[in-house]
Amino acid sequence: MTDTSKHPSKNGARGGGRTPAGAPAPAPEGREGPDAGAGVSRRRVLGAAGAAGAGGLLVGAGGGAGAYAATRPGAPAPLTSLGSDGVPFHGTHQAGITTPLQAAGHLAAFDLAPGAGRAEAVALLRRWTACAAQMAEGRPAPQDDTGVALDAGPSSLTVTIGFGHSFFGRTGLTAQRPAQLDPLPAFSSDHLDPARSNGDVWVQVGSDDALVAFHALRALQRAAGSAARLRWRMSGFNRSPGATAHPMTARNLMGQVDGTGNPQPSAPRFDEQIFVPADPAGGGGAPHSPAWMANGSYAVVRRIRMLLDDWEKLPLDKQEKVIGRRKSDGAPLTGGTERTAMALTKTGADGQLVIPADAHARIAAPSTNGGAAMLRRPFSYDDGVLDDGSPDAGLLFVAWQADPLKGFVPVQRKLDRGDALSAFIRHESSGLFAVPGGAARGEYVGQRLLES
Repeated sequence: MTDTSKHPSKNGARGGGRTPAGAPAPAPEGREGPDAGAGVSRRRVLGAAGAAGAGGLLVGAGGGAGAYAATRPGAPAPLTSLGSDGVPFHGTHQAGITTPLQAAGHLAAFDLAPGAGRAEAVALLRRWTACAAQMAEGRPAPQDDTGVALDAGPSSLTVTIGFGHSFFGRTGLTAQRPAQLDPLPAFSSDHLDPARSNGDVWVQVGSDDALVAFHALRALQRAAGSAARLRWRMSGFNRSPGATAHPMTARNLMGQVDGTGNPQPSAPRFDEQIFVPADPAGGGGAPHSPAWMANGSYAVVRRIRMLLDDWEKLPLDKQEKVIGRRKSDGAPLTGGTERTAMALTKTGADGQLVIPADAHARIAAPSTNGGAAMLRRPFSYDDGVLDDGSPDAGLLFVAWQADPLKGFVPVQRKLDRGDALSAFIRHESSGLFAVPGGAARGEYVGQRLLES
């Protein structure tokens, strides 16, 4: 498990930027705002009865809703900034990569149905693109909307779609399969469940509202129809926006500030490290992604269970030595603040390294891996307890990079050889997916691949 982070998105020209808090969601062409014209929001669907709408809800819902309303004095509040924030679906890159961490999310993989091929995949991606684009604007799903999110705004909803290694054989496109999508090597710390790994098509759904996220995934499942069936699904969460006095790096379920080492979108090499260049030709002798992957990225997805009972037995000082950072504020053990560079050669009075040689932060640091970097964008998860009573909880690790052979693989190999954190985590599922660039209006996700 490597560091994860909440980080700012790039400018509005890129798919995945979030409308600033308090501002209305971006209006589609021909609309002045989220409630204008024919593009009504989910919230406006319930407002058709005019001023009587809110009262009608309370009366129709019966005693339960009335009792709840009685605990809330005053008139219903307007849609908050959390609900009205929107993330554009269309753009150079898909949303959900540089988008700030969302409070709720789902990761799901689908396999094309037996007998389904390229034509069925095209129809599926057309439906999913139309569905995701409409819901990202805060509108109901195009067909047979379930009504789960009718009274919610966009809530920073993002839908991100990628393709697994097996997708290309199923669709007759093996010649277009990137070398970067070759199966990940085996690691000694892996305890992988094949039934919860890989898949033909992968979907990441994120939102700042759990009902909006659920609604979006359910709409995509329904839109899949007979073309694809769910292979696996994992659900997670992060801290809600506004839950802290000021924006700060996220904490994981071990209580650690987790994400300090993430590359920042303002860094000069950020695009080079995270996104496939629009012109994939280049030097260095490394394999390059095909043209259809221009402006896309590769997602490594892992379910990492944390052995929390064992971890929580460690005294604070030992937890900090395992990580190499202070638990209170994420600063390196060598001093300073969270953003202070680690003094990796500094020794204490006992002559030992202050940041131990096997500390997670030391081993995972780009400076100790030839500059290898990934953009970690995870969700925590809690799936109850196992048969022995221990928590089935941990991290849904999602790492983005332009080339996993240069990002995830070398770093994980090094962690696999001597990371002190390995004694407290289990990698239980794994997947690698090629996520193409964003779709322009009028296009569907993956169009440049499927029509190549």
